[in-house]
Amino acid sequence: MPTHLLSMLPAFLAYFAVAIVLLALFLLVYLNVTPYAELALIRAGNTAAATSLSGALLGFAMPVANVIAHSDTLLDLAAWGAIAGVIQILAYLAIRLAVPQLTQDIPAGRMAPAVLLAVVSLTVGLINAACMTY
Repeated sequence: MPTHLLSMLPAFLAYFAVAIVLLALFLLVYLNVTPYAELALIRAGNTAAATSLSGALLGFAMPVANVIAHSDTLLDLAAWGAIAGVIQILAYLAIRLAVPQLTQDIPAGRMAPAVLLAVVSLTVGLINAACMTY
């Protein structure tokens, strides 16, 4: 392996580790904000829960990936990652207000609200990622 790649390995591992910690923290918060048990629903085969949670995770990962590509420090990554998480939680809460029956629809396996939530999460994540280019 070329020497310059080996010299970059510690930075790669540090950024990757912080990103994984941010993802885990976001998942923990998101799972506690939603009133239904996504992981149990997914284990039971609920596609609506899998769809909505997947959208939220991808919507969070997009700005985090963008920050990794453009940040100078791990502190930047952590700070902007926290902001990305807050934005995603706010997006969920906005859809929950707009679609009041969402808390019953996802556990019932209704796909239309799940797809809407996933697409809003992805859209917000994409816009969030674009705003984090500096």
